Amino acid sequence: MGDFTLVYYQARCLLQHGDPYRPSTTLHAYLAEGGKPTLPLHDLTSDLYPPTTSVFVAPFAMLPWAPARVLWMIFTAGIFILAAYLMWDLGANHAPVLSGCLVSFLLANSISLLITGNPAGIAISLCVIAVWCFLRDRSVWAGILCLAVSLALKPHDAGPVWLYFLLAGAPYRKRALQTLFFTTVLGLAAIMWVTPIAPNWVEELHSNLLVNSAPGGPSDLGSGRGHTAGMVINLQSVISIFRDDPRIYNSASYLVCGALLLAWSFATLLSRFSPARARLALAAIAPLTLLVAYHRTYDAKLLLLAVPACAMLWAEGGLTGRLALVTTTVGVVSTGDYPLIIPYILAKNPHWDTAGFFGKILSVVLIRPIPLILLMMGIFYLWVYARRGSHPVEQEEASAATCG
Repeated sequence: MGDFTLVYYQARCLLQHGDPYRPSTTLHAYLAEGGKPTLPLHDLTSDLYPPTTSVFVAPFAMLPWAPARVLWMIFTAGIFILAAYLMWDLGANHAPVLSGCLVSFLLANSISLLITGNPAGIAISLCVIAVWCFLRDRSVWAGILCLAVSLALKPHDAGPVWLYFLLAGAPYRKRALQTLFFTTVLGLAAIMWVTPIAPNWVEELHSNLLVNSAPGGPSDLGSGRGHTAGMVINLQSVISIFRDDPRIYNSASYLVCGALLLAWSFATLLSRFSPARARLALAAIAPLTLLVAYHRTYDAKLLLLAVPACAMLWAEGGLTGRLALVTTTVGVVSTGDYPLIIPYILAKNPHWDTAGFFGKILSVVLIRPIPLILLMMGIFYLWVYARRGSHPVEQEEASAATCG
């Protein structure tokens, strides 16, 4: 529960009127309540989250560590199971067995959400629940609040999903703006709480992020400590194997992902909304979201959003349906907790020369295949989404209804 330990004691510091963005303050609170010194201590004491995270964690931080940890685990597991069920519900009209298999595999390979206690488990679940509420047009206000909290917790996970509804037109643009309003209210409340206690929190947060992402840090996008197998899954982690220079791997990643996101945005703006197209749009944006910025394997549970689109295309049959099944299955399996054991073992003791060009290619294929798999998955669903943008909505929905 290392990640929950971090956010728990940061919120605890705020409740005790201490500055959580100063590592020494968080460390003092951690040790004062019986925490054991572990290495690296910096991972547990440097606040890397915006103040809105502390607002959400505060009710848990009011409790002692033991019950707070148990409740956090129960809440994370319960809400993630609910999110998985709702994605099965969206895909069940087309292919209930296939949807059930994909969702079940995701659930069985999500123990890392409980082991780490990272807020991503809750943020992604809330984002997925909001998608179901919007597409089913049920409990819309609950969906708006869920997406608002998700944006406040992990904006780099939920942000592109929110962007889709902003670009999708009425009435979804209105829901996106309502979500933004509640997120802003939550953010202002958090800032009003944190600023009197930690007036320099902006500079301190920026400093913590720089230290954490420095070469050798846990969030290093290059070949530092975060570069072990399956940990960092954004596109930078692959490019850095060939050139471990932030100017190179960041520029190349932003160029590739930026072009794909721009194409996705134009496809959304130029096509009329339909539930079928929404499934494809979300299936495309989920893997692309994971490639742009810093993400780890637990963030890949966002691939739940691809299950309904995969089920729909599989029910239609043909080559596109088979490709949807292959790409989605490979994406879900490669990011699963248990399959990651294999590249993790290979990364600890590679039996090849990792310095040469072909050795680096082998390292990508055997140790770091996830970013390339996500890239393939994103390009496939973007291609299908853009190609269907010119189809009449009535024809598309009739075809989808027939498949269902």
